[in-house]
Amino acid sequence: MILKNRVAIVTGAGSGIGRAGARIMAREGATVCVADLDETRAQETVDFIRAEGGKAETVIVDVTDDVELKMAVASVLSRHGRIDILHNHAGAQVAGDLETVPIDGLDFSWNLNVRAHLMAARYVMPVMKAQKKGVILNTASSSGVLYDREMIAYTTTKHAVIAMTKQMAGDYAGHGIRVNALCPGWVDTPFNAPFIAQMGGREAIESYIKEKVPMGRWADVEEIAEPILFLVSDRSSYMTGQILVVDGGETVT
Repeated sequence: MILKNRVAIVTGAGSGIGRAGARIMAREGATVCVADLDETRAQETVDFIRAEGGKAETVIVDVTDDVELKMAVASVLSRHGRIDILHNHAGAQVAGDLETVPIDGLDFSWNLNVRAHLMAARYVMPVMKAQKKGVILNTASSSGVLYDREMIAYTTTKHAVIAMTKQMAGDYAGHGIRVNALCPGWVDTPFNAPFIAQMGGREAIESYIKEKVPMGRWADVEEIAEPILFLVSDRSSYMTGQILVVDGGETVT
C-alpha cells in the first residue's frame, strides 16, 4: 500500500470526487480525515471506507470559517501527530456571466474555491515543514485553463487556484513539500447541477458534452480518483507546481 501510515485531510469528501479520492487513499493505507460541512454525507464516506477495511474519521467543518478550519487541522494533528496529505477539494459552481452572476455568489465562490484552499494550506504548512515532507493537492478544473460558458465566478476562481498552486509550489519545494493541482473535466456528479440548469437540462448537457469532449462522454469519479492517488503519493515524487488536466481531451480542441 503506497500510502501506508500516512494521514490525509480531504475537504469536500462527503460526495463525488472528494469521496472517491478519500476512498482510494484509504484503500492504499492512509488514515483519511473526511472533512465536510454535511455530517451525514461525511459519515457515509467514512462508512464506505471502513466497510472496505480502511481507516477514516469525520471532521465536520465549514472550511470558509477560519476559526473552524484552524481548529479542525489542529484536532487532526493532536490525534495523529502528523499530516502528510491535504487535498483541498471543497468547492462550488455559481452560474452567471459578468452581468448576471449574483455578487454574493461571486463572493461565496471566491471564499470557498480559493480562500479556503489557501487557509487550509496555511494551517498545515508548519506541520509539513517540521516533517520536511508533505503533499498539497488543490482541485482546480478544466475551467481553470479554458473558457466555460457564462460561468465567470467559477472560471475566475479556478484560474486563481492554478496560480496559487504554482506560487505555493515554488515557495515550499525547498522544504520537501509538493503542491500540485488537478483539473477534472466533465465528471457526472450532482456538483454540475448549476451548469446543467443553465444549459436547459440533462438532454442539453449530454449534447454539449458529446460536442465539446473528444471522448464524447462524462468521466466516472473513479477515473478521477486514480489521478488523485498519483498526485498525493510518491509516484509523483519529482512533480510539483504542475497542473494535471483529466478531461477526455476537451482542452485540446
